[in-house]
Amino acid sequence: MSASVARVFATRAGARMSYRAPALVAASRRFISIKPIYTAEVVTTGGRNGSALSSDKVLDVKLTLPKELGGPGEAGKTNPEQLFAAGYSACFQGAMGLAASKLKVKLPETSTVRGVVHIGKDSEGGLGLSVELYVTAPGLASETTQKVVDLAHTICPYSRATRGNIDVKLAVV
Repeated sequence: MSASVARVFATRAGARMSYRAPALVAASRRFISIKPIYTAEVVTTGGRNGSALSSDKVLDVKLTLPKELGGPGEAGKTNPEQLFAAGYSACFQGAMGLAASKLKVKLPETSTVRGVVHIGKDSEGGLGLSVELYVTAPGLASETTQKVVDLAHTICPYSRATRGNIDVKLAVV
């Protein structure tokens, strides 16, 4: 972590940020099994009723616990499930572009991916997630779209990370 990033995080996190935090981050990175091309860093303060700020200050959101989970569900604030749905659906659509290219198919510019993230009790009584991705590709045959979706699911880093960990439903609509 660079000194400037540490300052941004220290400014946002206040006194809770210790001097040793950059060393802890650097030590944990030696276990990464990839060679990073890009790294996103975000500091969250206050948990689900707090805020999140990216190191470049582009992402600066206020968070609220949804009413359905016992929180205030304040208007104008987001939550981790919405952020996960946005990240997964955007990444998946990017993977669809790569898949379409590999299949020599032109993906319509108007294609969309609607991400739906559920949080609820799992079989052990803890909280778990499940995801639904609904893909539209106007003008592309549904069989072709399904081939693109299936290949994209093998390419998308979110799909690869969630595989075997949570239920993911893919649907061409």
